Amino acid sequence: MSSDPPQSPTVAKTEVTVEGECPIFAATFAYWDNILGPRVCHIWAPRCEQPLLLSDGEVTFLANHTLNGEILRSTECGAVDVKFFVLAEKGVIIISLIFDGELKGDKNTCALSIILPQTELAFYLPLHMVCVDRLKHIIRKGRIWMQKGYNIISVLSSEIVPIMELLSSMKTHSVPEDIDIKDTILNDDDIGDGYHEDFLHKAVSSHLQTCGCSMVVGSNPDKVNKVVLTLCLFLTPAERKCSRFCKADSTFKYDTGLFVQGLLKDSMGSFVLPFRQVLYSPYPTTHIDVDINTVKQMPPCHEAQRALEGGQRRGHRPRH
Repeated sequence: MSSDPPQSPTVAKTEVTVEGECPIFAATFAYWDNILGPRVCHIWAPRCEQPLLLSDGEVTFLANHTLNGEILRSTECGAVDVKFFVLAEKGVIIISLIFDGELKGDKNTCALSIILPQTELAFYLPLHMVCVDRLKHIIRKGRIWMQKGYNIISVLSSEIVPIMELLSSMKTHSVPEDIDIKDTILNDDDIGDGYHEDFLHKAVSSHLQTCGCSMVVGSNPDKVNKVVLTLCLFLTPAERKCSRFCKADSTFKYDTGLFVQGLLKDSMGSFVLPFRQVLYSPYPTTHIDVDINTVKQMPPCHEAQRALEGGQRRGHRPRH
């Protein structure tokens, strides 16, 4: 007799439209059924120009693998365990977050997983903590929804989709490890020609004060990206892999957890600051506007958290 778990019934699937190349096979949400074993509830699969092919059956098999051995899981209440699987025989890596949640009135062990090709291991590793921190945050929110009897899938989708978009954008627009100083505004030809020394001094000083975490906004993508490269001179090669240029023909959204990111203003010349997302960033952030040469600094983490909690107690929402 086969020892494999019985196949899951038809699994709900969401296709996520992503621009360019997406380095993800799929994301899954699964839970442990005390009678039938691991069951996959939902699959998110990217739909892009060059999709990575993995059948739903293979995705289900791999997702089930993440819950095997978790039946005797014993952790403190509210804990989220992060597990990293490298399955060389399948040619995949799986990042799985294991947590307890309530499904249909019963307490179950659940797993939210991302499946990538093993060939993307070097690309993914620098971004691992960025993805994990964001997934942990949405799991905490989703656990509350589960306790209230709501469907967790819509909550998880609100972060799974942006993470797919983030990884796709990083494949094409991440900052290189090696930067030529000629491509930055430290080049003598650029200082005094659109960039004042006082602006550069303030930008670099604030960038260093906020632990190398900055967003650069503007209307000209070349100008934005030159400032991005300049700030990345003060980052380590690993931190540069967590930094992103802006895209000339479309506007990337702000992504929590990146070190330096370039963002374009809309056609009206305005930029809506995602204040709550910025507050969730692990570090305070420097906001640099290259159109008007201004530098603003977000409050330190402890002050930002206190302001956020105070606003929630008063029933106020931060302004965007």
